[in-house]
Amino acid sequence: MEQKLRWGILATGGIAASFASDLLATGLVVTAAGSRSSDKAQAFADRFGIANAHGSYEALVADPEVDIIYVATPHPQHADAAILALEAGKHVLVEKAFTLNAGEAKALADLARKKDLVLMEAMWTRFLPHMIRIHEIIDSGLIGRVRSVQAEHRQFLPTDPSHRLNAPELGGGALLDLGIYPVSFAFDILGAPDAVSAMARFTGTGVDAEIAVNMRHAGDAMSASVSALDCAGPNMAVIYGEKGRIEIDSVWYTPTMFKVVDYAGKLIETYDGRVANRGMQFQAFEMERLIASGARSSSRMPIAETVAIMETLDAIRAQIGLSYPGETPAA
Repeated sequence: MEQKLRWGILATGGIAASFASDLLATGLVVTAAGSRSSDKAQAFADRFGIANAHGSYEALVADPEVDIIYVATPHPQHADAAILALEAGKHVLVEKAFTLNAGEAKALADLARKKDLVLMEAMWTRFLPHMIRIHEIIDSGLIGRVRSVQAEHRQFLPTDPSHRLNAPELGGGALLDLGIYPVSFAFDILGAPDAVSAMARFTGTGVDAEIAVNMRHAGDAMSASVSALDCAGPNMAVIYGEKGRIEIDSVWYTPTMFKVVDYAGKLIETYDGRVANRGMQFQAFEMERLIASGARSSSRMPIAETVAIMETLDAIRAQIGLSYPGETPAA
């Protein structure tokens, strides 16, 4: 019987807990957890029944019982953690936003290529059932040529100035935590933009509280998004085609439902993509498929596209005047 691939989780915060829960609930194997705190690593391992707890990231990536590392640290630590794992010969899934800037993203992509390892951004939305079905509908021509995409991502998140979301030195703000979703969505549906325009409102700590991004894509298709961390929204999305549109219910980037209507508003199709858990296992399925097949990049989330997305986020930050103290200069 072929041995299952084994996951190690690097960092033990909330997103790591969701990931571990979804993987274990769907039959995947998590053999180790790592933290800079031995107590936190052990508590996480005990919570999820994970065999090995490591009190350093170095010990985690050196674990011979781990094949894939999931990086769940704050944004500024993504690049260093991924380098550590790649240098140790592990395949790596890195939380989004992938890095602080495109320079870091390019360096990681180059290292993964050199090491012949799978490196993928954990943009889990792209692998959800409803998103797979949406691409099938678009490819079928049912709604005609896509002309526009609109999406929002507004949440009311902690306002404590010391929280990482409000700390510039930790890559805080709406863009990297929330805005990455609709920007990546626009890439997914329309491809890379050839023009970008952005405006933002800032917090007292100097991070973006709200950001609006408009982009022009191939064939003059347009995308528009608003993301905010200090006000909640219904978080819906719409894909507009020449023959109809796809209306994605709240919350559009999680397992959810959508409907397809024609240009006159007549209902054509409904789809229910809800699952029993958060749905983070689907990206893990893709990682394991890539490794088993010998492929090194996913067609749903290519590493080259991740780099292009980071280049776009850099351009957005330049327009709104947002920088992160201590970040490695963009290449």
